[in-house]
Amino acid sequence: MPCFTWRVWPALVLLLFPSTVAIEEASLLDGWHDVWLFRFLVNMLGYSTIIIPGYLLISYFKRTNYVETGSGICYPIIKTCVFGSEAKTGLLDDVSVASRNEVDPGSSVRQAVKLIFCAAGLQVSYLTWGVLQERVMTRSYGTGTPEDEGEKFKDSQFLVFMNRILALTVSGLWCILFKQPRHGAPMYKYSFASLSNILSSWCQYEALKYISFPTQVLAKASKVIPVMLMGKIVSRKSYEYWEYFTAVLISVGVSMFLLSSTASKHPSTVTTFSGVVILVGYIVFDSFTSNWQDNLFKYKMSSVQMMFGVNLFSCLFTVGSLLEQGAFFDSVAFMTRHSEFAFHAVLLSVCSACGQLFIFYTINQFGAAVFTIIMTLRQAIAILLSCFLYGHAVTLVGGFGVAVVFLALFLRVYARSRMKSGRRSAQPLAQKV
Repeated sequence: MPCFTWRVWPALVLLLFPSTVAIEEASLLDGWHDVWLFRFLVNMLGYSTIIIPGYLLISYFKRTNYVETGSGICYPIIKTCVFGSEAKTGLLDDVSVASRNEVDPGSSVRQAVKLIFCAAGLQVSYLTWGVLQERVMTRSYGTGTPEDEGEKFKDSQFLVFMNRILALTVSGLWCILFKQPRHGAPMYKYSFASLSNILSSWCQYEALKYISFPTQVLAKASKVIPVMLMGKIVSRKSYEYWEYFTAVLISVGVSMFLLSSTASKHPSTVTTFSGVVILVGYIVFDSFTSNWQDNLFKYKMSSVQMMFGVNLFSCLFTVGSLLEQGAFFDSVAFMTRHSEFAFHAVLLSVCSACGQLFIFYTINQFGAAVFTIIMTLRQAIAILLSCFLYGHAVTLVGGFGVAVVFLALFLRVYARSRMKSGRRSAQPLAQKV
């Protein structure tokens, strides 16, 4: 349907009204495809063609109590997708944390080597991913001479699909090669986190057309604020005073950076406003994803199983939408025209998939606090690297704002680690009493 909207309709206009006015109208309709809000709505329309039939089927199976009355060759698949085992057994990560505290870590040298390996893997994966992300979305391909402007790749959804299909393959192989806990969650519940994850990733790529990469990184750092709000709404969580304090510090730092940005990079007020709106969309969608995944972890599952389930639905949504729009084969044609882009897109997906595995391994070995420190350092290095490679100017006030943001992030890590160590030390005392 979306493909019909911007391709067939102009042809009908030209056929019925072969005049200059009709030609101008057709070009205007084609131009709508360059408006980010139109592309967003078209993508949502594509996802709805999968979501609505799926919702109707799930409602039918639940209403007819299919888990009790059903039979046949499709029964196991339908039961897994719609009903699961419905047994919530607590967070698997809590078990891994307990075992990590009990098991002898071995020599300090071996632990240091593991930490260096994890830190290097995370830094290389995500720094490369960040540089490639900015290269793909902001630079042209096929510029052989200074006079040749080349062409830019515009379809953010195809990049999301590339990332998800490789992550699905990697997580699937991991689940086959290594023993996983018995899966209990209904498969359809992954679709909620998958949809919000697709939309947040789309906003992340799309925002680079309107804002600089350092601005995007700082916006990601400030997502703790909407994460806290979503936690209040979705999971009914409560937060400490220091969490609110650091959230305010982050807001102040980001505001200082944004207000000090030079207008030369973004000459249009509309363009800057579009970038901010897309970033807000990214933060909101990403906040929902993390909170929904927290709820899903109440079922007995590993992080790799979560990765597989979310990416399975992500591939289903994105490939369906791309095929309906006719954009899938356009993107493949762009890859065949520009081998450099094909290399960048594949390497981008490899870095994303490997980065997710390094995340799981690092948290399993050293805990969330160490992982957060490594990723916070990665964000700071990413800003410096982007400014060096792509010439982004940062004023003195903007630099101070960046420092305030990362100071707040390290304060959060420190306060959280102190609070957890205090709880652990209090537990033996309670047992003795």
